[in-house]
Amino acid sequence: MKSKHKRAKSLNIGFVSTRFKGLDGVSLEAAKWAEIFEGFHHRCFWFAGELDKDPEASLLVQEASFQHPNNIALSGELFGVQTRTRTVTDRIYKEKEYLKEKLYTFLEQFNIDLLVAENVLAIPMHIPLGVALTEVIAETGIPAIGHHHDFYWERPRFLLNAIPDILDMAFPPDLPSMKHVVINTVAQKDLAAKTGISSHLIYNVIDFDRAKTGIDEFNKNLRADMGFSKQDVLILQPTRVVSRKGIEQALYLVERLRVPNLNLLISHSAGDEGEEYFNWIRETAQRQNVPIHFIYNRLHESRTQTEDGLKLYTLWDVYPHTDLITYPSLYEGFGNAFLEAILFKKPLLVNRYSVYIVDIEPKGFDVIAIDGFLTQNAVQQVEEVLNDAARRRIMVEKNFELGKKYFSYSALKKGLSTLLTSFFGTIPSGNLAGGMNGQ
Repeated sequence: MKSKHKRAKSLNIGFVSTRFKGLDGVSLEAAKWAEIFEGFHHRCFWFAGELDKDPEASLLVQEASFQHPNNIALSGELFGVQTRTRTVTDRIYKEKEYLKEKLYTFLEQFNIDLLVAENVLAIPMHIPLGVALTEVIAETGIPAIGHHHDFYWERPRFLLNAIPDILDMAFPPDLPSMKHVVINTVAQKDLAAKTGISSHLIYNVIDFDRAKTGIDEFNKNLRADMGFSKQDVLILQPTRVVSRKGIEQALYLVERLRVPNLNLLISHSAGDEGEEYFNWIRETAQRQNVPIHFIYNRLHESRTQTEDGLKLYTLWDVYPHTDLITYPSLYEGFGNAFLEAILFKKPLLVNRYSVYIVDIEPKGFDVIAIDGFLTQNAVQQVEEVLNDAARRRIMVEKNFELGKKYFSYSALKKGLSTLLTSFFGTIPSGNLAGGMNGQ
């Protein structure tokens, strides 16, 4: 297959990852990029092992899922050890060849002009897919963007491994036709220091202009539906239950607040990182008499109902009914829940994780910040915010305007416009700066 560096009125842009489905950060951010690209009058297509996209514009290859049994078994022999057998190496490259053929099919079926590798060349959740995609880009010279959300060296479970040669080659690859995008300054510096690869910095964003954030006919009775009264104070932890989210700080906060009718809501389950921390949080809440509610069984990717008529809400249905958001993460690639709290104009308690310190805090947001542990001063600040409507209003309005300034779709449009121009010289689709819907 020959490389296609053509200039066209409309580009065919192919997104590649292990999964484009559900509410994980990679899927959500990829959808935002696609929305911007389509606003520029390009067409987007999808390749993954799990998909909820239009079948007419996508290629589903189940073996590309990081949750496929073959990949789970292979990963178990590659991490936590220092050497691999010849048989394991052969399995990597056998599966790579199969996926490589599927990637070529994807390029040809949809006449792809530009590839966007969504985290699949950053975190080694699927080694054969990463190697296959690297080889396809190297062989075709097709313009490609690596959109890197988190790198393997940021996750302890990947540090001891039997594939340092492959990680150096493909996670991420340094190829002439490929440009790299990171979502925070820390990652940008680490990528340059560890690999010599330069990158563009494009933050995660939210559509501050068009997002629907209020109470409507569907979600107006959410409190009662979930067993809460109007007098209940709802504190939301909008994350999965994994240890790096620091959820114990939210427990300590609720335990120490001198505010009646407190309830701590946890939006997600443990996900794919085990139940041990989840069980510890639940047991700790019971010991401390913290009223904790795991509401993930009432949430869905989209608004729907069960067969017996029970409403299933989205996380964005929950935000309008909450009084405070807790976000005490020890580490985040960026911080989508931070942006969502700002969007919904909710007061926020946040731990000063490294990316927050470097990329978010300097913007001047008005939040209750802690440094890894909950202080009495932070507890008092939360009490003041919950009890003082005027203070709360000033805080959330300021944060909303700052979020709109720094982390809106207009910032993303500029970043993607710059990337496209760097690949194709002149802008292929006319006035990219105009963006969507003539905005």
